[in-house]
Amino acid sequence: MSSKFSEFLDKNKIDSRRLVAVSRGLERLRPEDRAQRLAKRQAKASGAAAAPAAEGEAKKPEKRRSGRPVTTRLLNDAKAGKAVSGPAKTRIVRAVNKILEQKKAKSVELKSLF
Repeated sequence: MSSKFSEFLDKNKIDSRRLVAVSRGLERLRPEDRAQRLAKRQAKASGAAAAPAAEGEAKKPEKRRSGRPVTTRLLNDAKAGKAVSGPAKTRIVRAVNKILEQKKAKSVELKSLF
C-alpha cells in the first residue's frame, strides 16, 4: 500500500532524485546564515541577548535555512508511510513546492501530502 505522499509524487511526475537535489540547494547554509548563527552564539556567550532582539525588531530577518536537506532515506520512509518528524516534513514540502513552482503548478500544503 502506498502513502498519500508517494501517490502525490507519482501523480505529479516528481522524481525523488530531483527532490533531493532541489532540497540540497534550498537548505544549504549561506554566508548570511552562518553570520546569524555566529551572532547568536556570541550574544549568548556574552549574555547580551537584549541587543540582538532590539535589532531584530527593526528589520524582519529572512527565514533561516536549516542546513539539513532531504535525503533519499527520508524520502523512502515518507513514501513507505513510516513516521517522519515535523521539521523533516516541512523540508519535504518546501522542496516539493519549489519543484511545483518550476512546473508552474499550484503549491501544496503539509496536510495534503501527509
